[in-house]
Amino acid sequence: MSSNQILILLFIGYLVYTIDNKQKNFPAPLVLLMIGIGLSFLPFFNSVHITKDIIFEWFLPSLLFISAYQFPFVHLKKHAGIIAALSTLGLLLSAILLGSLLYVISGPFISLSFVGALLIASILTPTDPVSVVSILKQASKDPKIADVVEGESMVNDGTSIVLFTVFAGMYLGGESFSISSFLYDFALVSIGGIAIGTIFSWIVCRAISFTHQRQYQVMLSIVLAYGSFYVAENLGVSGVLSVVAAGIMLSYELDGFIKESHYREYLNSFWEVVEPSILALIFLLIGIESTNYLDFNYWLFAGLIFVASIVVRFLVLVGIITSFSAWRREFNWKDISLVTWSGIRGTMSVALLLSLESEYGSGDSTLISLTFGAVLLSLVFQSVTIYPISSYFEKKAK
Repeated sequence: MSSNQILILLFIGYLVYTIDNKQKNFPAPLVLLMIGIGLSFLPFFNSVHITKDIIFEWFLPSLLFISAYQFPFVHLKKHAGIIAALSTLGLLLSAILLGSLLYVISGPFISLSFVGALLIASILTPTDPVSVVSILKQASKDPKIADVVEGESMVNDGTSIVLFTVFAGMYLGGESFSISSFLYDFALVSIGGIAIGTIFSWIVCRAISFTHQRQYQVMLSIVLAYGSFYVAENLGVSGVLSVVAAGIMLSYELDGFIKESHYREYLNSFWEVVEPSILALIFLLIGIESTNYLDFNYWLFAGLIFVASIVVRFLVLVGIITSFSAWRREFNWKDISLVTWSGIRGTMSVALLLSLESEYGSGDSTLISLTFGAVLLSLVFQSVTIYPISSYFEKKAK
């Protein structure tokens, strides 16, 4: 990907964010995705190719860091229980139930093994609500839905990678599954990543107190975002959870211990430019890349996969929330429906798909195309309909 192509994509992103005055009905990420699909047919963009490394090493640390440090610590503390439950037990139950359902209904369409169905399910478990969180906040006066959706997406990105790695190893490498080994690896990777991110952030926060020039303090935030990710990955633990923990720890320190009152203002000024730039690039690139996978004959099955993922997510949410009386009182059927529909599949799912192709070999191209199709259907239909659905529920509540 050349510098000229990057500059043109950034300029297109600028135009979309500037002109798109109806983001309630057509969120900018969806518009960028559609434009990216159109650009894929232009010869100038034939050489553009998004890889797993581009998403994981360039884009993901920044996006996760921004979400984590901007997420109010008090909201995380308030909803920590349900966020943790949805991101761990809920994610595991969703993958198993969805994989089982896909295995049962796949017969009339393709020959799909049970492990292959679990692999598709693991790719579709992480949520990416970047295009809907702001809409939820506009449409509803109750912030808890947006807080739970955003908090869940931050954490389940890390846990989904562990699940995907296990099922990918079983699907392509014939590895056997051991529940004890899985739980051990899951705990080691997760706790290790969180510990490294927390320690790294504490060190950086101490350094901030010795550095009073705002430009150097912002430089430290860049070191924190990417440093916590790379250090954790090199040590064999979750870089995703590390950078999330680092961002949350920074937010906590900003609220209580860092006395530089201007620091959050300058930090926001920098990262609020970085975030839309990265989002513009990543959704345009996903659109360009998607046309390499979507010329296949099983769109009906891809649609069924998308519908099945929504149904399973709803059932898992109902099961988890109704199991605890406190959550039953706080979340009604309207809330559960909104949390369900807000669980859009996006950036992380695409990264896992590209990882399946690059690191593990191409595998079954039909499996990759089916999953890519389900991800795009999620991005399109859920992004377009989230505002009218949330507005309807809000008016009905009144």
